[in-house]
Amino acid sequence: QEQMAESGGGLVQAGGSLRLSCVASGSTFSEYSMGWFRQAPGKERVFVARINPDGGTTDYADSVRGRFTISRDNAKNTLYLEMNSLKPEDTAIYYCNGAYWSGGTYHGNVDYGSWGRGTQVTVSS
Repeated sequence: QEQMAESGGGLVQAGGSLRLSCVASGSTFSEYSMGWFRQAPGKERVFVARINPDGGTTDYADSVRGRFTISRDNAKNTLYLEMNSLKPEDTAIYYCNGAYWSGGTYHGNVDYGSWGRGTQVTVSS
């Protein structure tokens, strides 16, 4: 399994922006679809955004479409999430991992990577 290291979270006011980064260890990053997931207090981890291996196709959860942008740099083994117009309901720990489609949504591909510690995003009203 590759290891994920997320960074870039913080405290921001509603309407603000943040850019998250995720660096993957190992040498197979460019072969996998990658995704961002988030877990709010007391809730399950859910899908946020996904990008295919060459970066040409993206998918978003309805709650973030039009506000968040996922991208990747395969030369740097790095995944990004640009978050704009943040809302208090975006408050969560954000994680990255490989992503696969099943049962109507994307899930973390734990055959590819292990979950990192995540990065905390807190949006104040």
